[in-house]
Amino acid sequence: MNHTPFTLPAGNPHVRRVSSFEELVNTPFSGQVNALCWQRSLPGDYGEIVDLLATSEDITSLDEELLRALPVSPAGRAAIEQMLQDHALLRDHGLQPSLDCIRHYPREEEPGIVPIDVYSYHADSATTTADTYLCTYHGPTSEGLRNDEVRRCVDIPEVRAALLKRYGGPEGDGFLEFLHDHCYDLHYEALPGVQPFAFGQGNLWRIAIECPDSPVLPCIHRAPENSPGLPPRLLLIS
Repeated sequence: MNHTPFTLPAGNPHVRRVSSFEELVNTPFSGQVNALCWQRSLPGDYGEIVDLLATSEDITSLDEELLRALPVSPAGRAAIEQMLQDHALLRDHGLQPSLDCIRHYPREEEPGIVPIDVYSYHADSATTTADTYLCTYHGPTSEGLRNDEVRRCVDIPEVRAALLKRYGGPEGDGFLEFLHDHCYDLHYEALPGVQPFAFGQGNLWRIAIECPDSPVLPCIHRAPENSPGLPPRLLLIS
C-alpha cells in the first residue's frame, strides 16, 4: 500500500494516538482531546480496487457482494478483506458504516455567504450523542485544524452582518435558529498562516462532533480537494 507520509501532528493537544480498536471506541474524550487516531500500516493494494471499479460516478457505494466479485490479485484481495473487516468492526459496535469510492463530492455551484459543502472546514453534528469514525484507504485524506486555528464563519462581523441582512429580522433566537437550520454555524475559516494536518491513509479515526452532552469541542476538518490528477478516495465513514 502506498501511504501518504503521516505523523501525528506534534504539539496538537486535540489529537491522541490509540493502539487498538477497543481503545479507540472506549477512550472518552476529555480536556482538549477531541480526536483519537488508531495509526496503522495496512496490507493490500487499494489502488487496484479503484482501477477495477472503473466507475465514472462521483460517489460509488461499495458492498461486500460487489467487492468480492472483483477479479483481484492477492494484494487486492488483502485490501478487500481489510476494508470488510473494518466495516464489520464498526457495524458490530452498533454503527452504520459505509464504504465508498469518491471522485467528487457535490459542490455549491455558486457559493453563498458561507460555504457549506464538505470542502469547507466544518464540524459534524447530530441531535443525539455520537461521534464520527473514518478511514481513507486510498487517495487524498481528510484535513484537520486545531480549534484555536479557526474561527466560526458566523462570528466574522462582515459575514454575520450579511447573514443578518439575508435573514431580514433582528438578531435573536430566530436568527440563531436560521443559522442552525442552514448549517452556517458549523463552518469555519482558517486563521492566516495555519497549516492543516492530514488524517493519513489507513488510520482509523474517531472524532468529536457537535452534539448534546459532548464534553469537548468538535473536531474541525474538511474533505480534501479532488484536484485534477489526484486519485479517487476509498473511504470508510460512520
